[in-house]
Amino acid sequence: PVVGAFDGSRTLLGFASYGQFRPWPAYKYTVEHSVYVHRDARRQGVGRALLAAIIDAARANDRHSLIGGIDAENAVSIALHRAFGFEFCGRIRHAGFKFGRWVDSVLMQLPLGPGTGAPPSR
Repeated sequence: PVVGAFDGSRTLLGFASYGQFRPWPAYKYTVEHSVYVHRDARRQGVGRALLAAIIDAARANDRHSLIGGIDAENAVSIALHRAFGFEFCGRIRHAGFKFGRWVDSVLMQLPLGPGTGAPPSR
């Protein structure tokens, strides 16, 4: 799913989505999400609304766990995730290259519970 946030003029302020965490069957109940907020719309509650919406979508789709990979220097995003109950579960050094340099990625996880359907017993 993709969730968008728009202002009164229908200008896109940000979006969130989630997708497959790993391509193997054992990981099909775990998803990794992304939240992007336009720089002019930051600190206005857009990220909070988008994260809440993507968590709701994951729960509605019987996902068990939601993972966020966050730039380790993005203290605002890390704090936002903590506020929603995400917990730190790892750091990958030099995981990405942006703005002309290597960046570390912090992994945070929100357990969503078993969902409404239990995993198959096969």
